[in-house]
Amino acid sequence: MPTSSLDAARDRSFLLPATDGFQLAASEFTPAAARATRIVVVAPATGVRRGIYRALATFLAERGAAVVTWDWRGTGESRPASLRGFAATMHDWAEKDFEGVVQWARAAHPGLPLHLIGHSFGGQALGFVPGASAAGSIVTLAAQSGYLGHWPLRLRLPLYGLWYVLMPGVTRALGYFPSRRLGFGEDLPRGVALEWAGWCRRPGYHDGWEGHQRLVAPVLGFSFDDDPIAPRRAVDVLHAEFGGRVVRRHLSPGQLGVRRLGHFEFLRPGVAPVVWEEIAAWLEAAEPGDEVPDERKPPPTAGGGFAHGR
Repeated sequence: MPTSSLDAARDRSFLLPATDGFQLAASEFTPAAARATRIVVVAPATGVRRGIYRALATFLAERGAAVVTWDWRGTGESRPASLRGFAATMHDWAEKDFEGVVQWARAAHPGLPLHLIGHSFGGQALGFVPGASAAGSIVTLAAQSGYLGHWPLRLRLPLYGLWYVLMPGVTRALGYFPSRRLGFGEDLPRGVALEWAGWCRRPGYHDGWEGHQRLVAPVLGFSFDDDPIAPRRAVDVLHAEFGGRVVRRHLSPGQLGVRRLGHFEFLRPGVAPVVWEEIAAWLEAAEPGDEVPDERKPPPTAGGGFAHGR
């Protein structure tokens, strides 16, 4: 396996099966000099390739984890030659892709504790993933309820245009949503785009929160003050649905002494090391059956303290 340029972690790219047999492009990161002591599955956001998580995955592998990332069906290297006529929905992403990755990871590393990281849609999807109930802990990164009413008033008008007009209209006309041409990331399959737009028009979003409510693993949920894609209110609404104890962290760039954290910038090496350290510490503190201690505090440089939920 090639060695990561960041440090002592190995990585490989391969195909793994979703629950219906669809082959997903995936990457696995493991410690270079020791056996992994835990599994971490990183569920991606909508419209991004798994490569954006490479640096964070390598960092966690250096801390002893076997980390798996992947491209949702229809995106990145899991995309067919043409998206026209390609069948996929957001439910498929959660119930078939995410669940398939969890099943593969547990089979590849039997006996190791499982932990989950969900970025944006990756956090929204957790309740649709049966295997998520086995997680010892969960971290969410800018994971939100996508109902447009949770956004500040100044942003709602363009969101109305996107969810009511642009995305459904263009998707039905072309057979897929051409996100790349519009600067929105990876192109989206027809079913994904239409389901997503429909969810964002509803106050209850996907109205499938029963699964989140059944998850009892402790959750560490991050949001960032300069993130227009996951405003604090929308993140708070999602995290109110988890059945276990939730610790919320809302950070501003000024608290960390950086220019931007945004929806993606915090994933770049060196931008938010405090956030990465908190993620690693959270995963390492909680194994199945253990309780993350309430007295844990963030590093002083991270700004305000933890806000404890349930």
